Amino acid sequence: MTQSRKAIIIGGGPAGLSAALRLHQTTNTNCTIYELRPEPTTLGGAVGIPSNGLRLLDRLGVYHSLLQRGSSQSDFVLHSGNGGMLGQMDDFVSHSRAETGYGYMRVKRVDVVGVLLEAVKEAQIPVHFGKRITGIGEAGESINVVFADGTTDSADILLGCDGIHSAVRNLYVDPALKPEYSGISAVFSSMPASRIPAASAAQIKGLTATMTGEGMFLSAPCTADRDEVFWAFSREVAVPAGNDSRDGWEVQRRQEVRGFKDTLHDVVKHGKGKWIDTLRQLIDQTDTIKFYPVYRLPLGGRWSRGRCVLIGDAAHAMQPHAGQGVSMALEDGFLLSRLLADSSRSVEDACESLHRIRKPRVEEIYRTAAENGKARKKTGPWGQWLKENIIWAQFSMPWGLGLGGKMFGQTYAVYDIDEEEI
Repeated sequence: MTQSRKAIIIGGGPAGLSAALRLHQTTNTNCTIYELRPEPTTLGGAVGIPSNGLRLLDRLGVYHSLLQRGSSQSDFVLHSGNGGMLGQMDDFVSHSRAETGYGYMRVKRVDVVGVLLEAVKEAQIPVHFGKRITGIGEAGESINVVFADGTTDSADILLGCDGIHSAVRNLYVDPALKPEYSGISAVFSSMPASRIPAASAAQIKGLTATMTGEGMFLSAPCTADRDEVFWAFSREVAVPAGNDSRDGWEVQRRQEVRGFKDTLHDVVKHGKGKWIDTLRQLIDQTDTIKFYPVYRLPLGGRWSRGRCVLIGDAAHAMQPHAGQGVSMALEDGFLLSRLLADSSRSVEDACESLHRIRKPRVEEIYRTAAENGKARKKTGPWGQWLKENIIWAQFSMPWGLGLGGKMFGQTYAVYDIDEEEI
């Protein structure tokens, strides 16, 4: 057994909690987690987790608990904004399921955090809420942190798992790197399936997408019993004139919330058929909504400095349009744990090696997510007609176009971080 180490983890979301669990499982590291918010957050909608992420959640010991909460249905239907069907699949993760034994899950983010917190508590890993980090410094073989309440702590390694607006990155690792707006924003919500007619709710089995000239609707069950439905509409939205600040987006949020029902109804006003009627029912029966401008971190930033390393969105926040956000953070934590378990490596080398090893995969998926995001941009009638006919042809002739295992990012989903050479 190597000499015991201590790790400070900033961020009590999926990235920080999963990293703490994996370090606890596979290394002689004592972790302490500090979270900015005063209590576990209820922010966020429902996340999709493909095979590569589910396999790692199983290794953490939380997969079966999540199965009791999230939806594992993996049929897929793609509709046109006019109401027609462009394609469907009985199991859109059949290839990765066959390769890995795991499929796909749509689950509320709050449930992911809740299950991970339960596991962290069982492992007796301390979690402190309401702790805002204000200072970081290294001295010899330790790294020291200061919090806004005047308390301090020190450890052998510091993990910044605090998201795209990471204080750890801004204070210490790469202060010059700032998030950039992708040009895409989303409105989303979840609601009891009982609010719409049973026949309408029955149409939302797995993942259902609707392409329109203004953007894309997604809807899916997000609970194991299919008694709750998550929906989102993502589209191209301009930055508020002359203002890309947080305050500017607060004004934009209020404007979006006031007018979202009229806006969404206008998007599908020419559509007909049972599915378009279901979309209208989802819109009408929604009583809360969140507006989310999609930001990302530019590629090329630093992930580490000395004994401090960034994990997940703090290092490489990307658009959500490849469905790999949670899984990327899990992979980071698993690889870092393997690197730290190697007694021949220094902490500094482990931090630097994480970036070197992960960079090719992260950048490839980052670019795929950005490319997929283009499907949410506004399209004229002829451009929409062309796009829909290309997609219809792909679904009609998958054997001729080499689809199947390549669809829906399944080539990414069969990857196993624990097989990566270090």
